[in-house]
Amino acid sequence: MNYGLTAAASLAIPGVFPQTATAHGFAPEDSLLVIGPMKGYSPQIGTLVSMLNYNRDTIIRSVKSLTMAQLDFLFDPHANTIGGLLLHLAAVDYFYQINTFEGRQELNEEEKKEWGAAMELGDAGRQEIKGHDVPYYLEKLSAVREKTLTLLKTKNDKWLLALDPIWSKEQPVNTYWKWFHVCEHESNHRGQISFLKSRLPGAKPAKD
Repeated sequence: MNYGLTAAASLAIPGVFPQTATAHGFAPEDSLLVIGPMKGYSPQIGTLVSMLNYNRDTIIRSVKSLTMAQLDFLFDPHANTIGGLLLHLAAVDYFYQINTFEGRQELNEEEKKEWGAAMELGDAGRQEIKGHDVPYYLEKLSAVREKTLTLLKTKNDKWLLALDPIWSKEQPVNTYWKWFHVCEHESNHRGQISFLKSRLPGAKPAKD
């Protein structure tokens, strides 16, 4: 059995799986299962965006039907809530946005008021991030990501591949790695969200 194709097909995204890249070498704009250059971006940035888009879609589909109580569910005193993890994803996206596009190394005081608890999570996240429904979190995620994608359209592959002199003092770090990290970071927390969903009161036993 081809487990890769089976897994992709099981996503059940209408009209996506059969599509292929266009004759111009760009992935169809509504495709999530084609990784590669995208119209409106330089080739490497477009490939990055196609991965960011796929990861974000999996997050949204995973949480879109959850209730406020489920978003606020705390598995144990040391865990993060699903709502906290969602706001954390938006906060990390925002940080790498100001870091890579503005060259800033930390949030300013106003930004810390909005994003501090979400960046740090822990006790602050458990105490402050609660009482919101799914649209609240999805709006936060969408607003930050929309700006990120708009800004990425203004950059090129040279910018993406450039080393950051501040972050590269111990070992080389480029802008591409930073946004790849945003991508893998979402994958990591998607796994946590899946675990927390399987432990919600009344949840059915996990199948895999």
